Amino acid sequence: MFGILRPCRHTLPDGLAEEWMSHMCGLCLALRDDHGQASRIATNYDGLVVSVLTAAQAPEQAGTRRAGRCPLRGMRGARVADGAGAHLAAAVSLMLASAKITDHIEDGDGLYARRGVRALAGRVAERWRRGATASGDGLGLDGSALLAVIDRQRDIELSAGPGTDVLTVTAPTEEATGEAFAHTAVLAGRPANAAPLREAGRLFGRVAHLLDAVEDLEEDRARGAWNPLTVTGTDLDRARDLCDGAVLGVRLALAEAVFTEDRLVRALLVRELGRAVERTFSRAGHHPHGHPGRYGHPPGHGHPGHHGADHPHGRRDRHRDGGTGHAGGPGPGHPGGGDSGGHDKGGGSCRCSCQTPDLRHPPRRRGPIIGCAVALFMCCTCQFCCRDPHPGPWTGEPRSSWCDICECCDCPGCEHCCCCCDG
Repeated sequence: MFGILRPCRHTLPDGLAEEWMSHMCGLCLALRDDHGQASRIATNYDGLVVSVLTAAQAPEQAGTRRAGRCPLRGMRGARVADGAGAHLAAAVSLMLASAKITDHIEDGDGLYARRGVRALAGRVAERWRRGATASGDGLGLDGSALLAVIDRQRDIELSAGPGTDVLTVTAPTEEATGEAFAHTAVLAGRPANAAPLREAGRLFGRVAHLLDAVEDLEEDRARGAWNPLTVTGTDLDRARDLCDGAVLGVRLALAEAVFTEDRLVRALLVRELGRAVERTFSRAGHHPHGHPGRYGHPPGHGHPGHHGADHPHGRRDRHRDGGTGHAGGPGPGHPGGGDSGGHDKGGGSCRCSCQTPDLRHPPRRRGPIIGCAVALFMCCTCQFCCRDPHPGPWTGEPRSSWCDICECCDCPGCEHCCCCCDG
């Protein structure tokens, strides 16, 4: 799965995680039903926002259906989102995936440089384009027009050069996502929402395009590949300012729309979008001065995602600095510390299941059977995704989290736990 919005259950409290997963699974099954099993690999985190927006505007579009067991749900069944919103999300996701494959083919990236792979990928992309167009037409969305907008991207990229405004390059993406967002208002029977949602979608597309460019910047430089930031001479400060402005614009646009239930919409398009910007630029080594925490929230004031007193990524940096957490040296529960547990046993500490098993020094090795059981437990408690560092199920060696997105603990004294608990 791909996309810039990558929440996990620890960052979506009060039932929002289950609702988000319902839309994710609904999108996956809509892709399967409309376009075949293979198309399920086009499931992405950003496309499901279309389904969320539709359901948030019209309760009748928030229906569910029963889904069978799935490994991603721990082999459990579930009730998943169903309706026009899920199928529109499937069509949009397929369009995005088709465009992404086509872009890789034209750039000759990695395996796509091989003739056989290129030919097969081209046939898949074309089949997905036709399927997405047909699905969009069936939902009242002009799929051909939307694909034409996406196709303009290549022409604009070829004509771009030093001095070209980077927003000229992002314009087709902005237009396409804006139309997709606006069409949710049509499906929901709320035409007055079309204009603000089009604006929210346009700005969301800008952020998505720019973050993709920032993520690929160093790799593209090393390979001499095309990147909108290097080609247009746009530095990271300018890109960050554009992203911050777009995040604010999305929030203001959503305030003008009318929703029946907007908690998940705002969690994804306000909080998680801001987290995506901060995460991406931090990974790129860009830490601008003058950005007040997370979009107006001063660092260290209880806003989700802040753990260090002044650093926006305190949890990650504590572990990468050797697990100190403080200036004085290794803290409890870290290699070299005096406690095999994950938390300080003093006042204000907390303990939760996602901190089990402990990180130990020396590492505790396990046999194949016990290791498999531990791996299953850690998977079900989201530790591979969120806990950083976490012990390897078999070796016990510290491992980095897969997605580095869960920085949400607000428990006093709990510096290493990926979820908040009551203590």
